[in-house]
Amino acid sequence: MEIQRIGVIGVGLMGAGVAEVCARTGYDTLVREINDELLAKGLERIEASMQTAVNRGKLTAAEQEAARSRVRGTTRLEDFSDRDLVIEAAIEDLQLKKELFAQLDQICPPDAILASNTSSIPIIQMAAATKRPGHVLGMHFFNPVPTMQLIELVRALTTSDEALEAVRKVGERLGKRMIVSKDRGGFIINYLLIPYMLDAVRMLEQGFASKEDIDIGMMLGASYPMGPFTLADFVGLDTAVHIADVLFDEFKESRFAAPTLLRQMVATGWLGRKSGRGFYNYQAGEKPPR
Repeated sequence: MEIQRIGVIGVGLMGAGVAEVCARTGYDTLVREINDELLAKGLERIEASMQTAVNRGKLTAAEQEAARSRVRGTTRLEDFSDRDLVIEAAIEDLQLKKELFAQLDQICPPDAILASNTSSIPIIQMAAATKRPGHVLGMHFFNPVPTMQLIELVRALTTSDEALEAVRKVGERLGKRMIVSKDRGGFIINYLLIPYMLDAVRMLEQGFASKEDIDIGMMLGASYPMGPFTLADFVGLDTAVHIADVLFDEFKESRFAAPTLLRQMVATGWLGRKSGRGFYNYQAGEKPPR
Protein backbone atom coordinates (compact mmCIF):
# COMPACT_ATOMS: atom_id res chain seq x y z
CA MET A 1 0.00 0.00 0.00
CA GLU A 2 1.88 3.05 -1.28
CA ILE A 3 0.54 6.47 -0.37
CA GLN A 4 1.08 9.30 -2.84
CA ARG A 5 -1.96 11.57 -2.50
CA ILE A 6 -2.87 12.97 0.92
CA GLY A 7 -5.93 14.92 2.00
CA VAL A 8 -6.19 17.09 5.10
CA ILE A 9 -9.57 18.01 6.59
CA GLY A 10 -9.35 21.34 8.39
CA VAL A 11 -6.68 23.97 7.81
CA GLY A 12 -6.49 25.54 11.24
CA LEU A 13 -3.23 25.66 13.16
CA MET A 14 -2.74 21.89 13.23
CA GLY A 15 -4.18 21.06 9.83
CA ALA A 16 -2.12 23.74 8.11
CA GLY A 17 1.03 22.35 9.70
CA VAL A 18 0.17 18.81 8.61
CA ALA A 19 -0.51 19.97 5.05
CA GLU A 20 2.73 21.93 4.97
CA VAL A 21 4.96 19.03 6.00
CA CYS A 22 3.18 16.73 3.54
CA ALA A 23 3.69 19.15 0.66
CA ARG A 24 7.30 19.86 1.63
CA THR A 25 8.13 16.16 1.50
CA GLY A 26 6.68 15.60 -1.96
CA TYR A 27 3.09 14.54 -1.38
CA ASP A 28 0.24 15.76 -3.58
CA THR A 29 -1.74 17.52 -0.85
CA LEU A 30 -5.40 18.54 -0.91
CA VAL A 31 -6.80 20.60 1.97
CA ARG A 32 -10.42 21.26 2.79
CA GLU A 33 -12.24 23.87 4.85
CA ILE A 34 -15.94 24.49 5.31
CA ASN A 35 -16.02 27.82 3.45
CA ASP A 36 -13.88 29.96 1.15
CA GLU A 37 -12.92 32.44 3.88
CA LEU A 38 -11.49 29.80 6.21
CA LEU A 39 -9.82 28.05 3.28
CA ALA A 40 -8.07 31.28 2.23
CA LYS A 41 -6.87 31.85 5.80
CA GLY A 42 -5.59 28.29 6.00
CA LEU A 43 -3.65 28.55 2.75
CA GLU A 44 -2.21 31.88 3.93
CA ARG A 45 -1.14 30.18 7.16
CA ILE A 46 0.73 27.51 5.20
CA GLU A 47 2.41 30.12 3.01
CA ALA A 48 3.44 32.27 6.00
CA SER A 49 4.94 29.26 7.78
CA MET A 50 6.95 28.25 4.74
CA GLN A 51 8.15 31.83 4.27
CA THR A 52 9.36 31.82 7.87
CA ALA A 53 11.25 28.60 7.14
CA VAL A 54 12.87 30.28 4.12
CA ASN A 55 13.80 33.34 6.16
CA ARG A 56 15.46 31.10 8.76
CA GLY A 57 17.37 29.08 6.19
CA LYS A 58 15.36 25.90 6.83
CA LEU A 59 13.88 25.89 3.32
CA THR A 60 15.11 27.25 -0.01
CA ALA A 61 13.00 29.46 -2.23
CA ALA A 62 12.95 26.69 -4.84
CA GLU A 63 11.75 24.16 -2.25
CA GLN A 64 9.08 26.61 -1.13
CA GLU A 65 7.82 27.01 -4.68
CA ALA A 66 7.80 23.24 -5.24
CA ALA A 67 5.85 22.66 -2.01
CA ARG A 68 3.41 25.44 -2.91
CA SER A 69 2.70 23.76 -6.24
CA ARG A 70 1.70 20.53 -4.46
CA VAL A 71 -1.02 22.13 -2.28
CA ARG A 72 -4.57 22.64 -3.49
CA GLY A 73 -7.60 23.80 -1.55
CA THR A 74 -11.28 22.92 -1.74
CA THR A 75 -14.51 23.26 0.22
CA ARG A 76 -15.90 20.02 -1.26
CA LEU A 77 -15.42 16.66 0.44
CA GLU A 78 -16.23 15.04 -2.91
CA ASP A 79 -12.83 16.18 -4.18
CA PHE A 80 -11.19 13.62 -1.87
CA SER A 81 -12.29 10.77 -4.12
CA ASP A 82 -8.71 10.14 -5.33
CA ARG A 83 -6.89 10.39 -1.97
CA ASP A 84 -4.80 7.49 -0.62
CA LEU A 85 -4.72 8.89 2.93
CA VAL A 86 -7.00 11.46 4.53
CA ILE A 87 -5.96 13.07 7.82
CA GLU A 88 -8.84 14.65 9.73
CA ALA A 89 -7.78 17.72 11.71
CA ALA A 90 -11.19 19.20 12.49
CA ILE A 91 -12.27 20.53 15.88
CA GLU A 92 -12.52 18.08 18.80
CA ASP A 93 -16.20 17.30 18.37
CA LEU A 94 -16.96 13.58 18.29
CA GLN A 95 -20.25 13.85 16.43
CA LEU A 96 -18.67 16.03 13.75
CA LYS A 97 -15.78 13.61 13.37
CA LYS A 98 -18.10 10.62 13.08
CA GLU A 99 -20.09 12.40 10.37
CA LEU A 100 -16.90 13.28 8.49
CA PHE A 101 -15.60 9.71 8.63
CA ALA A 102 -18.92 8.33 7.43
CA GLN A 103 -18.90 10.76 4.50
CA LEU A 104 -15.26 10.08 3.64
CA ASP A 105 -15.97 6.36 3.76
CA GLN A 106 -18.47 6.85 0.94
CA ILE A 107 -16.24 9.19 -1.08
CA CYS A 108 -12.68 7.82 -0.81
CA PRO A 109 -11.34 4.75 -2.68
CA PRO A 110 -12.01 1.44 -0.87
CA ASP A 111 -8.35 0.97 0.07
CA ALA A 112 -7.79 4.57 1.27
CA ILE A 113 -6.74 5.06 4.89
CA LEU A 114 -8.65 7.46 7.14
CA ALA A 115 -6.70 8.94 10.04
CA SER A 116 -7.63 11.32 12.83
CA ASN A 117 -5.35 13.91 14.39
CA THR A 118 -7.44 13.88 17.58
CA SER A 119 -5.44 14.30 20.77
CA SER A 120 -7.81 12.43 23.05
CA ILE A 121 -10.93 10.86 21.47
CA PRO A 122 -10.80 7.05 21.11
CA ILE A 123 -10.32 6.11 17.45
CA ILE A 124 -12.77 3.19 17.53
CA GLN A 125 -15.63 5.67 17.76
CA MET A 126 -14.70 7.06 14.35
CA ALA A 127 -13.80 3.66 12.87
CA ALA A 128 -17.25 2.39 13.81
CA ALA A 129 -18.82 5.10 11.66
CA THR A 130 -17.25 3.54 8.54
CA LYS A 131 -17.40 0.28 6.62
CA ARG A 132 -13.57 0.15 6.60
CA PRO A 133 -12.64 -0.04 10.31
CA GLY A 134 -9.39 -1.85 9.42
CA HIS A 135 -8.27 1.26 7.52
CA VAL A 136 -8.92 3.76 10.33
CA LEU A 137 -6.31 4.85 12.90
CA GLY A 138 -5.01 7.81 14.85
CA MET A 139 -2.23 10.01 13.53
CA HIS A 140 -1.66 12.57 16.28
CA PHE A 141 0.76 15.35 15.32
CA PHE A 142 2.12 17.96 17.74
CA ASN A 143 2.17 21.73 17.47
CA PRO A 144 3.99 23.34 15.71
CA VAL A 145 3.93 20.46 13.22
CA PRO A 146 6.85 21.59 11.01
CA THR A 147 9.25 21.59 13.98
CA MET A 148 7.85 19.00 16.42
CA GLN A 149 9.37 15.62 15.62
CA LEU A 150 6.73 13.26 17.04
CA ILE A 151 3.70 11.50 15.62
CA GLU A 152 1.62 9.41 18.01
CA LEU A 153 0.09 6.57 16.00
CA VAL A 154 -3.02 5.12 17.60
CA ARG A 155 -4.06 1.61 16.74
CA ALA A 156 -7.75 0.91 17.25
CA LEU A 157 -9.01 -2.58 18.01
CA THR A 158 -9.86 -2.90 14.30
CA THR A 159 -6.79 -1.28 12.69
CA SER A 160 -4.98 -3.62 10.28
CA ASP A 161 -1.23 -4.24 10.23
CA GLU A 162 -1.15 -3.03 6.63
CA ALA A 163 -2.74 0.33 7.43
CA LEU A 164 -0.45 0.91 10.40
CA GLU A 165 2.65 0.09 8.34
CA ALA A 166 1.56 2.30 5.44
CA VAL A 167 1.07 5.28 7.74
CA ARG A 168 4.34 4.55 9.52
CA LYS A 169 6.11 4.89 6.15
CA VAL A 170 4.41 8.24 5.61
CA GLY A 171 5.65 9.42 9.01
CA GLU A 172 9.19 8.33 8.17
CA ARG A 173 9.06 10.27 4.90
CA LEU A 174 7.85 13.32 6.82
CA GLY A 175 10.98 13.03 8.95
CA LYS A 176 9.10 12.28 12.16
CA ARG A 177 9.70 9.78 14.93
CA MET A 178 6.71 7.64 15.82
CA ILE A 179 5.32 5.95 18.87
CA VAL A 180 2.37 3.55 18.82
CA SER A 181 -0.40 3.65 21.40
CA LYS A 182 -3.34 1.40 22.01
CA ASP A 183 -6.70 3.08 21.63
CA ARG A 184 -7.95 4.68 24.82
CA GLY A 185 -8.68 8.25 25.85
CA GLY A 186 -5.60 10.49 25.81
CA PHE A 187 -3.40 7.77 24.28
CA ILE A 188 0.17 8.01 25.68
CA ILE A 189 0.99 11.71 25.78
CA ASN A 190 -2.17 13.30 27.13
CA TYR A 191 -2.91 10.43 29.50
CA LEU A 192 0.33 11.41 31.28
CA LEU A 193 0.43 15.14 30.50
CA ILE A 194 -3.06 16.27 31.49
CA PRO A 195 -2.92 15.08 35.14
CA TYR A 196 0.48 16.74 35.46
CA MET A 197 -0.93 20.10 34.30
CA LEU A 198 -4.07 19.73 36.42
CA ASP A 199 -1.98 18.98 39.53
CA ALA A 200 0.02 22.16 38.91
CA VAL A 201 -3.23 24.16 38.72
CA ARG A 202 -4.40 22.60 42.00
CA MET A 203 -1.12 23.60 43.67
CA LEU A 204 -1.63 27.17 42.50
CA GLU A 205 -5.32 27.16 43.45
CA GLN A 206 -4.42 26.02 46.99
CA GLY A 207 -1.76 28.71 47.37
CA PHE A 208 0.96 26.09 47.71
CA ALA A 209 3.39 27.93 45.39
CA SER A 210 3.42 30.65 42.74
CA LYS A 211 3.04 29.80 39.08
CA GLU A 212 6.53 31.13 38.42
CA ASP A 213 8.13 28.93 41.07
CA ILE A 214 6.25 25.86 39.86
CA ASP A 215 7.32 26.54 36.28
CA ILE A 216 10.95 27.21 37.24
CA GLY A 217 10.99 24.15 39.48
CA MET A 218 9.90 21.81 36.70
CA MET A 219 12.29 23.37 34.19
CA LEU A 220 15.39 23.34 36.38
CA GLY A 221 14.51 20.42 38.64
CA ALA A 222 13.05 18.02 36.08
CA SER A 223 14.72 19.34 32.89
CA TYR A 224 11.37 20.13 31.22
CA PRO A 225 11.72 22.66 28.37
CA MET A 226 8.85 24.69 29.85
CA GLY A 227 6.83 24.62 33.04
CA PRO A 228 3.23 23.39 33.30
CA PHE A 229 1.63 26.85 33.23
CA THR A 230 3.68 28.00 30.25
CA LEU A 231 2.76 24.76 28.51
CA ALA A 232 -0.94 25.05 29.39
CA ASP A 233 -1.00 28.57 27.95
CA PHE A 234 0.67 27.29 24.80
CA VAL A 235 -1.72 24.35 24.40
CA GLY A 236 -4.78 26.47 25.19
CA LEU A 237 -6.67 26.26 28.48
CA ASP A 238 -9.92 25.40 26.69
CA THR A 239 -8.15 22.54 24.94
CA ALA A 240 -6.76 21.29 28.26
CA VAL A 241 -10.25 21.32 29.82
CA HIS A 242 -11.73 19.51 26.83
CA ILE A 243 -9.11 16.74 26.96
CA ALA A 244 -9.50 16.46 30.73
CA ASP A 245 -13.26 16.03 30.31
CA VAL A 246 -12.77 13.30 27.68
CA LEU A 247 -10.41 11.46 30.02
CA PHE A 248 -12.67 11.89 33.06
CA ASP A 249 -15.69 10.62 31.11
CA GLU A 250 -13.76 7.50 30.11
CA PHE A 251 -11.88 6.66 33.32
CA LYS A 252 -13.90 8.39 36.07
CA GLU A 253 -10.68 9.12 37.99
CA SER A 254 -10.36 12.31 40.07
CA ARG A 255 -6.91 13.09 38.67
CA PHE A 256 -8.59 13.89 35.34
CA ALA A 257 -11.11 16.34 36.87
CA ALA A 258 -10.41 19.91 35.75
CA PRO A 259 -9.97 22.27 38.76
CA THR A 260 -12.46 25.07 39.33
CA LEU A 261 -9.80 27.73 38.67
CA LEU A 262 -9.10 26.31 35.22
CA ARG A 263 -12.79 26.21 34.31
CA GLN A 264 -13.31 29.76 35.55
CA MET A 265 -10.41 31.03 33.44
CA VAL A 266 -11.86 29.37 30.34
CA ALA A 267 -15.30 30.83 31.09
CA THR A 268 -13.67 34.27 31.39
CA GLY A 269 -12.02 33.87 27.99
CA TRP A 270 -8.49 33.58 29.38
CA LEU A 271 -7.43 30.77 27.06
CA GLY A 272 -3.66 31.25 27.01
CA ARG A 273 -1.44 32.67 24.33
CA LYS A 274 -4.12 32.61 21.63
CA SER A 275 -6.33 35.00 23.62
CA GLY A 276 -3.50 37.12 25.00
CA ARG A 277 -4.06 36.00 28.57
CA GLY A 278 -3.96 32.71 30.45
CA PHE A 279 -1.91 31.99 33.52
CA TYR A 280 0.38 34.71 32.20
CA ASN A 281 -0.96 38.06 30.94
CA TYR A 282 0.78 38.39 27.58
CA GLN A 283 -1.21 41.49 26.64
CA ALA A 284 0.28 43.25 29.66
CA GLY A 285 3.79 42.17 28.71
CA GLU A 286 4.10 39.43 31.31
CA LYS A 287 6.53 36.69 30.24
CA PRO A 288 6.85 33.13 31.54
CA PRO A 289 10.16 32.28 33.20
CA ARG A 290 12.94 30.85 31.04
